[in-house]
Amino acid sequence: MSCNTCTFNHTKDSHNNCSTNCGARSFGSVKLSVFDWLANTQLPGGQEFFDCVEVRFKNSRKEYFRNTEKLPLQMGDVVATEASSGHDIGVVSLTGELVRSQMKKRRISWENEGLPRVYRKANQHDIDVWQQSRDKEIEVQKQSRELAIALGLEMKISDVEFQGDGSKATFYYTAEGRVDFRQLIKDMARAFSVRIEMRQIGFRQEAARLGGIGSCGRELCCATWLTDFRSVSTSAARYQQLSLNPQKLAGQCGKLKCCLNFELDTYLDALQDFPKTDTKIHTERGTASCQKVDIFKRLMWFTYDENPMTWYKLSVDSVKEIIALNKNNERIEELEEYAIVSDLPSHRSSANSDMELLPIEEDSITRFDTPKRKKNKRNNKKDNKGGQKNAKSAQSNNNNSSKQLKSQSNQGAKKNNNNAEVTNEKQVQKPQAKPKNTHYTNGNNKKNPNYKNKQKVNNNDNTPKDENS
Repeated sequence: MSCNTCTFNHTKDSHNNCSTNCGARSFGSVKLSVFDWLANTQLPGGQEFFDCVEVRFKNSRKEYFRNTEKLPLQMGDVVATEASSGHDIGVVSLTGELVRSQMKKRRISWENEGLPRVYRKANQHDIDVWQQSRDKEIEVQKQSRELAIALGLEMKISDVEFQGDGSKATFYYTAEGRVDFRQLIKDMARAFSVRIEMRQIGFRQEAARLGGIGSCGRELCCATWLTDFRSVSTSAARYQQLSLNPQKLAGQCGKLKCCLNFELDTYLDALQDFPKTDTKIHTERGTASCQKVDIFKRLMWFTYDENPMTWYKLSVDSVKEIIALNKNNERIEELEEYAIVSDLPSHRSSANSDMELLPIEEDSITRFDTPKRKKNKRNNKKDNKGGQKNAKSAQSNNNNSSKQLKSQSNQGAKKNNNNAEVTNEKQVQKPQAKPKNTHYTNGNNKKNPNYKNKQKVNNNDNTPKDENS
């Protein structure tokens, strides 16, 4: 079972309790945990210890309180703090001089007398009441969503947070516009018997409170370490040569990903000495325009306006040189003089060696139109052997058929001398005709007894009829 405040997992073998593992004492295991690198430093003589502390509540909510009682607070201590009505329970996340820098960053005056204060360290009764309130949040959230749907309100209740003493519940919701939730507050106050506070948050804040896994496979930055949200625009994607696909650029919150700003400064520094992409290059062959840029390899691709299918890869220094010549009203003959030939694979055959002399055609629609490869020698040898075997078998079949035809013609000539010439002419005209009768032999190497009868019938059939009959 994990702690309701931190992500520490209590097991049978663990000897640490929640008070020693909440907050910054379990570095890296708590959302928005902080490392106090000034904890072991001693203050100069005469300087008083900073009396404000940072207290973290549910999820990413952090507030600052004044330690008026001079309590020896450390990071991870559960304390009871002042609230608008009653008291709240939180965990100390930061103490000392680092609190001063955080308050300065958030523009909170530590000299303000109205700053809330820390009452005491939480006792066991305070922790039990706080635990019971936290256990009811999931069920209360479910019922509140049902009430909102029944009233037909266009809003999404994403989270519920109870105050430490259980007297008030804060409902965080997201909506596209303004929502009239007056009737909803009455229904929820009647159902839950607590004071209700509605607080609208943005979609980025909702993702930070709920957490999740991003498209990169890691936990959301806003839910782990990112504390402030910078505005993200589509120009950040254009500078980084990313496709303007909203499905790929949008995060879990439905807005542009915060990580688009992480490497933006590096790209802007690399693009400082690049020529503008809308710059034209004038040559004797024609005018060329920029089509693509590789920032870190310092390469640019140009195409002629008359032939946009052929791309030429040039270095940034070469482009600058050509632009300088154009400013002096000088033109180069063609881009092939400055084009960089791509390093083609060495395993290509010599038959395709002429392709290496062609310019860069990375985005050409004809880049896959390569000549077909010849068959292997092994396949050719097999085909030749197979053709020879087929030719030999065809010759043997023809020889057998011709022998049988000759025997038949000789037998017919003995019985019908007058018509022998006619039968021979027919057999000569069809030398490859398959004979109707084949020479069969039985197991004793004797001729089939029916063979002579079949021959007689066939010879009689071959005799032509008289024209006058």
